[in-house]
Amino acid sequence: MAGSSERARHWRYAELPGVDLLRARYVRKTFVRHTHENFVIAAIADGVEVFHHRGADQYAGAGTLALVNPDTPHTGRAGVPEGWRYGAVYPAPEVVAAIAAETTVLRGTPGFVRPVLDDPYAVGLVHQVLRAADEGNALAADTLLRVVVTRLLCRNGGVLPERDVRSAGARIAVRARAVLEERMAEPPTLEGLAADLGTSPFALLRAFRRLYGMPPHTWLTDARVRRARRLLDAGVGPASAAVEVGFTDQPHLNRHFTRIVGVPPGAYQRERKNVQDSSGQPFLVSEVWQNNQLSQTHTPTVEESRTPPSYETPSESGWPSDCPVSPSG
Repeated sequence: MAGSSERARHWRYAELPGVDLLRARYVRKTFVRHTHENFVIAAIADGVEVFHHRGADQYAGAGTLALVNPDTPHTGRAGVPEGWRYGAVYPAPEVVAAIAAETTVLRGTPGFVRPVLDDPYAVGLVHQVLRAADEGNALAADTLLRVVVTRLLCRNGGVLPERDVRSAGARIAVRARAVLEERMAEPPTLEGLAADLGTSPFALLRAFRRLYGMPPHTWLTDARVRRARRLLDAGVGPASAAVEVGFTDQPHLNRHFTRIVGVPPGAYQRERKNVQDSSGQPFLVSEVWQNNQLSQTHTPTVEESRTPPSYETPSESGWPSDCPVSPSG
């Protein structure tokens, strides 16, 4: 990858409800420990991404996919000096569950078993989903998304375990989370929270980390960014969203939002406004934008911009022959 500029585009396509889309190239970018409400299916085109996941560093290079289940803490950074370039789709849990119910015999909450999968064919499918969304080709985008999710579930799918909240510590952690969600703008201290729950600060800290994979203050920052995203999607301005979720001001939101989502909140909101509305207006590709601290605009490369004669539809080589298909499939 020539040059050192970083760029990203985070958007939605109205014809793919429940799915976020991303194209990005990062060199110095570091994602702090965070979670996603949706699945992460990141297709690495160039370079290497390193992300800490379930106690170990995972390395995803070109031709592989970084796969993260919802509500799973992880980080992200470059694994080589030139950084990494990738495209990603973020389908909601209900989207993946519906596809799994139709095309596999997985019963329960479906998810991915391994966080890194070597599958250049699936990497290509993810980038085709993004291209189809860019071009407003709803039939291709929907078809290819379903194919790639099914392929990944067949090659790397399983039933996710339920979170065990039977212990006293886990029940306290759940109550602590509820308090933090309710008092997000003005949270208590760790000592005050523990006292209200009838436990000690360190007992609460251990229980919370064990259940949610991060301490309460880190979880709170992540939750604030999640809520800020929902407010931005609803049309609330970044400055107002910052105050409403408990950040001191918009720069405070900008800093944490960019370290978790990968783009500044203003750019995030502008991109997500450029979706086809219910009146049937044509799909609009947003104009180039820039952040004053970091160039975040995705400029398609020649390879990305090239439109194939037709989208590659599922073939015998692309659809796993050993994929268990349910009777409804």
